[in-house]
Amino acid sequence: MAMTEATREVGVVLRRRSIDNPWIDHMWSPVTVLDEVPDTAPWTVLSTEADATIYYAGSASIDLFSSDTANYRDNLADGEPRIWVALRRPDGGSELELTKVTADPTEGEAMFESGCDVIGTVAMPPEIASWIAAFVDEFHVERVFHKRKRNLTSEDRKREASEGTADKRKGGA
Repeated sequence: MAMTEATREVGVVLRRRSIDNPWIDHMWSPVTVLDEVPDTAPWTVLSTEADATIYYAGSASIDLFSSDTANYRDNLADGEPRIWVALRRPDGGSELELTKVTADPTEGEAMFESGCDVIGTVAMPPEIASWIAAFVDEFHVERVFHKRKRNLTSEDRKREASEGTADKRKGGA
């Protein structure tokens, strides 16, 4: 079965906030995902406050796969659908690189274990939610769960045989 894929480019906005911590002096977090990519250069300062600076980090693609429609559907049904954003410091430097944006909650949660320096979620914009819902409506196929029966080892067969014999003796049959 061929896997259907759809891709959408989005813009990513981040916040760099000063913090009072003995080991680090600031913290990065995603602020929003824009449903369209603006004509703005990556890492442009959008606004500055007393303890925070907002940046347009650049564009990234959200990739949808027909094999993951159940995950997208669960995200949309959650009531507050999320987008996961991951950034990394290449070669341990101070610069950040936008590495992944996803609407798949399973993939998003796995990113927390990936070693990326910055992982966060943002609210999914309504236009992106509509796009994902249309993809799910078109390509989702409900898969029936079939419980597999495990193959018995020779030890399992011996144990079942002895338990079966013991049950017959107890019952008097």
